[in-house]
Amino acid sequence: MFIQTEATPNPATLKFLPGKIVMEKGTADFRNAGEADASPLAARLFGIDGVTGVYFGYDFITVSKDSAEWQHLKPAILGSIMEHFMSGQPVMGGASSLAEDTDEDGEFYEADDETLVATIKELLETRVRPAVAQDGGDITFKGFRDGTVYLNMKGACAGCPSSTATLKHGVQNLLKHFVPEVQAVEAI
Repeated sequence: MFIQTEATPNPATLKFLPGKIVMEKGTADFRNAGEADASPLAARLFGIDGVTGVYFGYDFITVSKDSAEWQHLKPAILGSIMEHFMSGQPVMGGASSLAEDTDEDGEFYEADDETLVATIKELLETRVRPAVAQDGGDITFKGFRDGTVYLNMKGACAGCPSSTATLKHGVQNLLKHFVPEVQAVEAI
């Protein structure tokens, strides 16, 4: 098994491409070892000293670290990913899809804004998310209120030094162009 790695704009996050589907549907974001119980692979990765976050996309895994050096962490992470896929275990545990982001729970917006929200979600899905996934992250809709779109930053995007620029200059400009009612974009 050959696992490729790619740098992300976030120096504390590295993207791993195992050459296999990681999450058939949705994504999963684990910000601490306690959340990792929902995934044998995430639990294995959090067992490596220095790992602070794990994110699963369709065909990639991003791993975030603390102050540890990648040259020390990378071999252990590669080994853990390889061992996991060779074992045949599922990426996510049976009934524990706690971190899976396929539902729309927790979204907030006024009923009158439903058409606007549908347009915003469509733009995020077709134009923003594919580009952000290439950098090992994800951006999902959380809400819309008083002209402001609220988004969740995940994977490499969470805590990334360039995420503010991505939001303000990329996503905000795109949404304002296609949906004039959008005045601002904020991360939650």
